[in-house]
This record gives sequence, C-alpha cells and structure tokens, in this order.
Amino acid sequence: MSLRTLIADDEPVARRRIRRLLRGARDVVIVGETGDGRATVEAIHTQAPDLVFLDVQMPELDGVAVAEAVRHRPPAIVFVTAFDSYALRAFDVRAVDYLVKPFSEERFLDALSRVRAQLVRKDDLEALTALLTSAATTHRFLTRIPVRTGERIRIVDVGDVDFILAADNYVTLMTGGREHLVRETLERLLRELDPRRFLRVHRSAIVQIDRIRELTPVGGGDYAMTLRDGTRLTLSRTFRERMFRALGRPR
Repeated sequence: MSLRTLIADDEPVARRRIRRLLRGARDVVIVGETGDGRATVEAIHTQAPDLVFLDVQMPELDGVAVAEAVRHRPPAIVFVTAFDSYALRAFDVRAVDYLVKPFSEERFLDALSRVRAQLVRKDDLEALTALLTSAATTHRFLTRIPVRTGERIRIVDVGDVDFILAADNYVTLMTGGREHLVRETLERLLRELDPRRFLRVHRSAIVQIDRIRELTPVGGGDYAMTLRDGTRLTLSRTFRERMFRALGRPR
C-alpha cells in the first residue's frame, strides 16, 4: 500500500527536511507541499492524502484549524512544530503523533511507523465492516424446501408456493392446488423467506404477495383475500398495515 503524503509547513527549509527524511520510505508517495492553512485544506480535499505532516503555526489557518476543517474525512496527521504548547489541542483533533523541532531522524521514523500501524488497523476495520455489510446484503433466503413423502424427499421451489398454512408444529405448503406437509413452525419458516415476496396475513397463514388478486373488507378491520386461483383467506387487521405497505395504497 502506498502512503500518499502531503507536507504542510510555511518554512521551505522544514519542507525540504521532511522530504529528505521520506526518501528512504519506499511506500511513501509525496502528493504535494503547501505553505499556508487554506492551501492545505484545499490540497487535502483535492489530493486525498493518507498522511499529512502538518505545521501547527502557519498563515491563514493554523494546523489545528486545518485538522478541524477536514475532520469529517481526516487523513492521518503528524503535527510538526517548534512549540510543545499545542500538544493537547493536537491530540484533541486525533493527531497520530506530535513532533517538536528539532527532532531526530529516529524520532521522525518512529512517527511514520505509528502512522503505518494506525492505517493498517483502519484498513482491517474497514475490511471487516465491508465483509459484515456484504454478508448482510447477500443473506440467502430459502429458494427450495425439501419435503419428505414416505421414503422420498421432494424438492419444492419456493417460487411455486402460493400460500402456507400452520398446523401445530407443521406447515402445509400449497403449490398449484397440491399440499406438502413439512415439519416446521410458521414463525421459523417466515424468518427464512424473503419478506419482499412473502408476508404473514394471519396468525396461521403466509401468502406469496404476487398471488393476491383482490381484498374485500369484511368488518372489524379484517379483509377477505382472494388469490389468483380463487382461494379465499383472511387478512387480519394485525397484519393489514404491513400488507398495504407491501402492495401500495389504492389510488
């Protein structure tokens, strides 16, 4: 990984020294130099460096103000200054390190090592977050349900299921007029079905949404639900709002 680095100091001699100290770091790519605070903020926005060696006392904006201006997407910052009175403010804006001039090469390289360690931890966290997000967004809902019939196991495609009825610790899958009895609870099966396709309509029934043809109010907040094959089920008021959100309000 290359370490895109910006050098921000109003003294050309100080910038040259930092550039020289960075020559031996093969992973460092210097993307620019700036001499005042406003130019530094602009360079951070346009160059998106991973690391900034940032002088505390600069014209226009001081280094702490620069760090505060970019804190929504901050690079790693190592403050460089002739004074140590800014140290607490520097760490308030989460600087990685704080170099007080004149600093040794060993101390400079130690700061660079700290930056590398922090960025590795950040990369690991981002990779873990991406992995968890991917796992969440690619969650696999049921596409097939195995149904035991005697010695045989029949595979039912979830797309063929019109509706599902509860029967104690079993459920009955209805597919084109055929019944398939499965040892499973309605509650547990519902959690494994894609909620964009299947909704609970009653405490004892689940329906594939695109099978619904018509809803007719029958009083008490309930609806009579007619499916495409003519089957009639009850949409109870407990599940009514969820169904209407899925179907869309009538116009």
